Amino acid sequence: MRPNIVTEAGLQTRVGQWWESIPFLTSAVVVVCGVIYLVCLMSGYDSFYEICFLPTAVVSHFQVYRIYTSILFHGSLLHVLFNMLALVPLGSELERIMGSIRLAYLIILLATTNAIFHLFIAILVAHNPFHPYPYLMNECAIGFSGILFSMIVIETSLSGVQSRSVFGLFNVPAKWYAFILLVVFQLLMTNVSLLGHLCGILSGFAYIYGLFNFLMPGASSFSAIEASSWLSSCVRRPKFILCTGGSPTSYIPTYSGQNTTSSGLLTGNIWRNLSSWMPQRETSAQAEQDYRFPGRGRSLGSGQSETVPAVNSDSNLQARLLDNSNPDLSSHLGVTATREPLLDGRSSVAGNAVGATLGRPALLQHPAPSEEQIQKLVSMGFDKTQVEVAISAADGDLNVAVEILMSQQG
Repeated sequence: MRPNIVTEAGLQTRVGQWWESIPFLTSAVVVVCGVIYLVCLMSGYDSFYEICFLPTAVVSHFQVYRIYTSILFHGSLLHVLFNMLALVPLGSELERIMGSIRLAYLIILLATTNAIFHLFIAILVAHNPFHPYPYLMNECAIGFSGILFSMIVIETSLSGVQSRSVFGLFNVPAKWYAFILLVVFQLLMTNVSLLGHLCGILSGFAYIYGLFNFLMPGASSFSAIEASSWLSSCVRRPKFILCTGGSPTSYIPTYSGQNTTSSGLLTGNIWRNLSSWMPQRETSAQAEQDYRFPGRGRSLGSGQSETVPAVNSDSNLQARLLDNSNPDLSSHLGVTATREPLLDGRSSVAGNAVGATLGRPALLQHPAPSEEQIQKLVSMGFDKTQVEVAISAADGDLNVAVEILMSQQG
């Protein structure tokens, strides 16, 4: 028998594979911020005072454009490099859950709410009757890090972990993770905007507690945007992710259990991306199946489809599973997330029943969802009954439950 052929992947190949794995919107933000920094560097532009978020200018001259220009400009190479390296794993995870258009809308919403919180706190501190402090009104803030702190809060909530590691040095409760990072960065880098990062955290918590639900359009609105002719060139791109689902090979922040300790945004995820650039040995033998994505599907951006099992009966099964009139069906079925390929190569989420059949009791009983898990998804606008069934079907995995619920909305 001919032995497996061992090949050495070069640095250029690894970088290309890494870049192709980044979804459409996340890679677009990285390109835009990187190009803007390079243009400023080559042209010698350093008048950041004209485009930064400056509360005084927003109030006195109503320069609301600063809300959005401030998140695209960065003050130094390390500033833009660090922010973009943090955005790649975090934005990729959220984009594969939400879809490209939904995440784009969320970024705009977070930028707006961050600015509102920033402006409100700065005015309150500057004009308080006890000890006026006008410095915050004249603070010039730029960079994408405020949005990143919002994303940290949202991703941590969706992951369901109980603790996270800060730079691999010590573990902290997940709900305090963003605040610990805020303090650490303020101690390490004194020129960062404390108020800008704090407002990002506040916006993230406001989102996960459902305070922005009335500002979030329904799935039909995002589908209508995706179907519009002016966006067709973007939607046809392989890395574009529809709001009705993600890629079967996409990395979603799925964890083995809620007591699992995550390495966090700024340690494990960035290190995985940096290490992926290093040359690694590959074999021609078929890799083992990823436990996070059972079954076979089509790779993101792949030009050649693979054999996929028929899912018509699975889709009907999921519809029965999430039907309000039959909430007890989940106790007889185990459901995991699989994907149904679309005609253009992208994929949507569909339910795939595994384990026991209807005529036979399940070997393993799914634990009852906790009230905290239910409230997390209810605060995002999902129906409570469907949330309970979806969490049970997903065996307590909130990310799989979100996929099931979003596929029903789509």
